[in-house]
Amino acid sequence: MPSLKDLKNRIGSVKSTRKITKAMQMVAAAKLRRAQEAAEAARPYAERMNAVMAGLAASVRGSDGAPRLLAGTGEDRVHMLVVMTAERGLCGGFNSTIVRLARTKIEALKAEGKTVKVLTVGKKGREQLKRDYGNLLVGHVDLSGVKRIGYDSAQSIAKDLLKRFDAGEFDVATIFYNRFVSVISQVPTAQQVIPAKFDAEEGAEAGLSTVYEYEPSEEEILADLLPRGVATQIFTALLENGASEQGARMSAMDSATRNAGEMIDRLTIEYNRSRQAAITKELIEIISGAEAL
Repeated sequence: MPSLKDLKNRIGSVKSTRKITKAMQMVAAAKLRRAQEAAEAARPYAERMNAVMAGLAASVRGSDGAPRLLAGTGEDRVHMLVVMTAERGLCGGFNSTIVRLARTKIEALKAEGKTVKVLTVGKKGREQLKRDYGNLLVGHVDLSGVKRIGYDSAQSIAKDLLKRFDAGEFDVATIFYNRFVSVISQVPTAQQVIPAKFDAEEGAEAGLSTVYEYEPSEEEILADLLPRGVATQIFTALLENGASEQGARMSAMDSATRNAGEMIDRLTIEYNRSRQAAITKELIEIISGAEAL
């Protein structure tokens, strides 16, 4: 049974921890508002750009002049997985859910006999994947020095990815991130960015755009838009990840703060009982000594 001093020290330690988790919760809440606004503001632009490119792609897909980013290499042997996680922990299962989805994809591709390469964005994802798939890692993007995610960060990642594609290092590229829904809900998402892949709904939404005559041609416009589209998708994913990370951290620190409070209550009860037992024992010894005299 722990002594009164041990219990008192432990209570003090848990109280200090609760102060830290409470402060981290408040900081995450402040950052979440800005990150959520940025993510929600980027969605309409990304959706409309995808819709425009889907309409253009529908008219040139299958033609000899289709851009390589749309038509692909004609093969499906080498896959590049871009796993985007956070630079820090203490955000619940945020990083683990993304890595778990990437692991599932890696195992599925390896079972099909495909070659897999992994490009990590964020330290936590790299640390987890390095244990089992260290031989698959081909690059890493460190964003620890970036205080606020901007388009420049996404553009540098996109340029690296496009450079590798032009060099023939892979056939298909997929990004992994968490899509922000709410503070308690983030959806792990895998999105193919190379070759460009559009949903049927996006194509239908932009179907009316094919009645326009483009100058220059659709192929030339797509050749310019597709690289920007890759950067835009990566930028959107980074913003979604940023909001999801802060939401997950806020939720995790809230749970930690409440758990610390419950632990303090239990330890305080245990401390009071132990103290009362010690006082009772001393009184019994005093009374017994007095009666012996």
